[in-house]
Amino acid sequence: MNDRRRWLDDPRNVSRLVHGLYVLCAALLLADLLYTKHTHFPFEAWFGFFAFFGFGAYVFIVMSAKLLRRWLKRPEDYYERDRPGAHDD
Repeated sequence: MNDRRRWLDDPRNVSRLVHGLYVLCAALLLADLLYTKHTHFPFEAWFGFFAFFGFGAYVFIVMSAKLLRRWLKRPEDYYERDRPGAHDD
């Protein structure tokens, strides 16, 4: 096992990375002001509509996956139960 420290092992680098992503997201949101929109629906012209729509879709997918996990979850030994000799250690 290689115990060499990586650049993400330092908490300051993780903090810098997160802050950099915040700045990038804010810059992309502000870039919404810099171009003329050719929309199909009036609400698409709202400031930051696609940023907020994308964030909302992301949250919906993650929450849906959490609910779906409860329904699809199987016990840890689900595939080992029916195999002959699985418990013959």
